[in-house]
Amino acid sequence: MSKHSTKAVGVILAAGDGTRFGATIPKQFTKLAGRTVLEYTVDVFETSSIIDDIIIVTKPDYINLIRNISQIRGWKKLKQIIVGGKSRIESTQAALKAMSIYQPDTKLLIHDAVRPFVTQKILSECLLALDQFPAVDTVVPSADTIVEVSGDLISDIPDRSKLRRGQTPQGFRLGILQTAYKNVTSRQNYKTFTCDCSVVLSGIPGISIGAVNGSDSNIKITTPIDLFLSEKLIQSGATEVDSYVDISHLRGKRIVVFGGRCGIGKSICEMAKYYGAEVFSASRSENSVDVADINTISIFLDHVTKDGNSIDIIINTSAVMFRRPFSATPIKQIKEMVATNYFGVINVATAARPYLLQSQGCLINFSSSSYTRGRAFYAVYSSTKAAIVNFSQALAEEWMTDGIKVQCICPERTQTPMRKNNFGDEEPSTLLNPDIVAQKTLQTALCNETGLIVDIKLSHNTLKFNNSI
Repeated sequence: MSKHSTKAVGVILAAGDGTRFGATIPKQFTKLAGRTVLEYTVDVFETSSIIDDIIIVTKPDYINLIRNISQIRGWKKLKQIIVGGKSRIESTQAALKAMSIYQPDTKLLIHDAVRPFVTQKILSECLLALDQFPAVDTVVPSADTIVEVSGDLISDIPDRSKLRRGQTPQGFRLGILQTAYKNVTSRQNYKTFTCDCSVVLSGIPGISIGAVNGSDSNIKITTPIDLFLSEKLIQSGATEVDSYVDISHLRGKRIVVFGGRCGIGKSICEMAKYYGAEVFSASRSENSVDVADINTISIFLDHVTKDGNSIDIIINTSAVMFRRPFSATPIKQIKEMVATNYFGVINVATAARPYLLQSQGCLINFSSSSYTRGRAFYAVYSSTKAAIVNFSQALAEEWMTDGIKVQCICPERTQTPMRKNNFGDEEPSTLLNPDIVAQKTLQTALCNETGLIVDIKLSHNTLKFNNSI
């Protein structure tokens, strides 16, 4: 039971068919950085300390899929998976019917499954507002002027300062929403309502509906461009793992770092050891391990596990860069960059799989900020980094059912020997501290999520140590 005096229930509407999305499956079941959109949404309610129960409304064909996901994710609050209707209104009606066992004063939050970035703050404020109002809506100011048209002509331009864009969740006392639906269902066009607050306004005239501030990031995934924007939100948001991941949990972990002799790899090794992990570093210069040669990788991993202990985390920071115009780059250097930067990632993943399968561990690949756009004078390097992002996302999806997490770290320009060799001396304030990258990398390795593409920016250049070890 939540800390509130009455029970709080989250209803996730996941019965839409996503016709505007244009995919072969409904948008709530499409993958976003390795997980379905629905998983991100439900996880917010599952981890909330003030939500007691969760009900998911979906299509009949997806009930078993949700059950399987629930088992994998360990959703303990999920009480019912019910079949929704063809419209949003019919789906809410199905939820209300399933909630006949709850008391009328139950606090109910109805949320779109395709709004995966709802925050704990929004959930909390909606539930608190229900202590004052019988119903609440989540809204954000409109940045655009809203124009009312009749045919091809503008009929009105309302005052933007009074307008808000509606989001979800929408909150209600259960009895209020039940009464409102009972009052409108006799109307011929009641299924045309677009949200539950509109049902309450129409069904119970004069009722007060409170407004709770939403968030511009609480977007609804409706079109393919929304999915792209959501990927970018996850990338930027994933770097904030330091707020909830305790790096001291590295104690006792066994970590292998390829490319651990210098640069970011060296910082990762030193920091992991500081936090009590058992660390094994591999590189060409220190023990003749070349990621371009899968045999050397396999021999090294076999040597690490000869004592019978498993490997929890495998990190590959190995990279080669030759900065010069493509037309002036010798084919030997091109082949070396591809062999190390791309095939090396494939080789490490291939050799690492059986070990991570045993430990249900984590593989971390390294890209760079150049994955977003090809850079002049290092076209081969930046294109291999873009390939690593794509490879990591695909692998995360494939290996998720095996219990192996796959993440990808994408730091901005970082103060490393490879950087200095290619760009010379640069103003230190314009470069990331490799210890920052190490910290974010190790925290990402401890995350429960998979498929994270973690952008580490210069704005994150503040080291936060947790000394509770």
